[in-house]
Amino acid sequence: MVRMVSLTLSGALLGVTCLTGCASSGTGNLRAEATAFAQAIGQRDGVRACALLLPRAAKNLESGGAQCAQEILKLDLPQDRIHHIERWGDNARLHIGDQPVFFSRWGSGWRVAAAGCRPRPRQPYDCDVET
Repeated sequence: MVRMVSLTLSGALLGVTCLTGCASSGTGNLRAEATAFAQAIGQRDGVRACALLLPRAAKNLESGGAQCAQEILKLDLPQDRIHHIERWGDNARLHIGDQPVFFSRWGSGWRVAAAGCRPRPRQPYDCDVET
């Protein structure tokens, strides 16, 4: 019993350390990718916006012969300022305007994993773009 409590406490301390250290470190490149995504949406550049999505997210937008670059511009995606960046290892959530946008590490950079997201009580976000 003592060993179990000790392991649980160690895990909790590791989680607290990550929350205080991981959420703020290395977000410069993430901010740049988020800015590029918001600008692409604002400039109605669907090709550039889709290039900033994870490949599976881009593929999920394509249906019935429609291309990602066309479909992404039909959505009500944010193009405002980036704020509230939270990072957990290879995943992150930030807000562009009032909408949360989720990113995942892709190679040496970041790509959009989910966007156009709306919170749902006690359920995962409902997102227009997702992997």
